[in-house]
Amino acid sequence: MFEVDVALVLLVSLIVMVLMGVHIAVALGMASALGVYLVTGNFAIVERMLASTGYEALRDYVFAVIPLFMLMGEFIARSGAVTDVYKGINRGLRAIPGRLALATVLGNALFSLVTGVSIASAAAFSRISYPEMKRHGYRRSFALGTIAGSSCLGMLIPPSVLMIVWGILTEKSIGALFLAGVIPGLMVAGMFCLYILGVAILRPEVVGAGRTSASGAPAVADNPAQAVPSPGDAPEAVDRFSLWTSTLGIVLVIVTVLGGIWFGFFTPTEGAGAGAFIALVLGILKGMRFREIIQCILSVGRTSAPILILLVTASLYARTLAMTGVTNAIRDAFLQTGLTPVMILLIMIGIWFLLGMMIDSISIMLLTVIIFEPIAVSVGFDSIAFAVIGVLAIEAGLLTPPFGILVYTVKSAIDDKDISIWNIFAASTPYWAVLLLAVVLVALFPGIATYLPNLIF
Repeated sequence: MFEVDVALVLLVSLIVMVLMGVHIAVALGMASALGVYLVTGNFAIVERMLASTGYEALRDYVFAVIPLFMLMGEFIARSGAVTDVYKGINRGLRAIPGRLALATVLGNALFSLVTGVSIASAAAFSRISYPEMKRHGYRRSFALGTIAGSSCLGMLIPPSVLMIVWGILTEKSIGALFLAGVIPGLMVAGMFCLYILGVAILRPEVVGAGRTSASGAPAVADNPAQAVPSPGDAPEAVDRFSLWTSTLGIVLVIVTVLGGIWFGFFTPTEGAGAGAFIALVLGILKGMRFREIIQCILSVGRTSAPILILLVTASLYARTLAMTGVTNAIRDAFLQTGLTPVMILLIMIGIWFLLGMMIDSISIMLLTVIIFEPIAVSVGFDSIAFAVIGVLAIEAGLLTPPFGILVYTVKSAIDDKDISIWNIFAASTPYWAVLLLAVVLVALFPGIATYLPNLIF
């Protein structure tokens, strides 16, 4: 009974602090300290546990994975390589309807292989692809919905920051989790492309076909009644040297980092370091100056430091749950309800969706994975497949109104007052549905996620 009381106090105090606007790292730390004190009654033990957890977390090399992967992505993004590849994909798809939207999905998938942050993908492609789609007469809400939806690939296709955090929290192999995201990531990207092709064929005016303005330039209004014969804009010319330099550089990063991790040449930390170095060389070849390199490093420092602090407090939170028996108490409470594994999974997904409306994906993971993962494994779900299900559900939550963070990221990255946040939410709904369908498919056929990890690990 004492364990249940402590569990309630821990969870209620944590939720109340988050809802009051207390930073998630502070809330995790305070709730953990409270839990340890309730069990031991000795504040000195609380102090020692705080100190030892912080020390052990900071000396663990795996914590360097996140800033190094983020630095790799930042170098490649600022070098202009992603823009070059996007233009190349766009030109290569010139005979296919909806090519700009398709290029956005494929570009996001490629960008996901060198950066593991969905918000970074959303911000980057809002600047890269939205002006092009707007110029070619795409319905603006559709264009922004495509950017927000396809940016979810950044957290599924490796190297994913969410997969790294999941691996740290559950002590699972980060390399195995990276492999688990490959097939589901490609599957989701393929379903996104099929949706775009369907829209382009059935409603061509949405993708700018047959629409011009009075001046002869492509129109940008969202009113389909403005459709008139298309001017047949040609894709923008691409400098071949820049395209091949960018493409080969990105491919070298992908093969070196992911191949090295999967085949045992690198640890994830070493692979991230090698990737950051190759990305730096690519950036210098593409014309990056010393000042830009320093800006990249400072930007990653500002972004990754809060994440690392979160991970330290999450480690403390996990220790507290183990010490107090809260995880076991919650698991037993779930199992004693008589709910089927499917119903338990639906409850977890519902909680992820609700949290996705209010807080960022890493915070959601820190709050829930430590509790949910043991429960899922105990009721029969494969731990690797469940990780993919969790990432998909959490990312879907970031597209869910009223506070879907990816949608707000896209809105803040553009200078277009004529498009409301609700227009973007509505346009991103089909991508949300695809993510939900992917959750169902992985739950029904876990081999989608486990096939590649089982081949190597």
